[in-house]
Amino acid sequence: MSEHVIHLTVLEAAGESWTLLATELGVCRILFPHDELESVLPWIMKHKPGARLEENRDLFERFGVIEALEDYFAGMPVSFDRIPLDLWGTPFQLEVWKALGRIPHGEVRTYREVAEAIGRPKAVRAVGAANGANPVPVVLPCHRVVGSNKTLVGYRGGLTIKTRLLELEGVEPIEPAGHARFLF
Repeated sequence: MSEHVIHLTVLEAAGESWTLLATELGVCRILFPHDELESVLPWIMKHKPGARLEENRDLFERFGVIEALEDYFAGMPVSFDRIPLDLWGTPFQLEVWKALGRIPHGEVRTYREVAEAIGRPKAVRAVGAANGANPVPVVLPCHRVVGSNKTLVGYRGGLTIKTRLLELEGVEPIEPAGHARFLF
């Protein structure tokens, strides 16, 4: 078995620490500021058994993700289209994540609209689950997906961060209406 290396670096942005993970192929995971690195180890071992972590900020700079995220958190409209990604998920998840990348800066879509955009209008709940499993938040903007009544119904990073990201993009305030477990 060949050895896998998962590169990591920490980005200080908007007063918070975001941990970035990547392979030589592209960014594979972004941890929310409240996430501990240890929480992602089972995910790494599931997809890349035996992988070792190695600090390597140069790789992320070469990918352009550091500059793009710094610009984003400084309030600039940023396209992440050119950031190489190495995503690990089911074909359905990959389809949803690709659709997330097409939601323009400063706009929101409902889970239903995302389901319709991928040609699966009845897969609203499955889209929600795939959205919640998005490994590269901000780069693939899962924060731009809202409930059918245009409220904030959930976000793995917490509704506080989701609200802050949407405000950063100039989205009019959206009422939180999600489950209490997301109210952090």
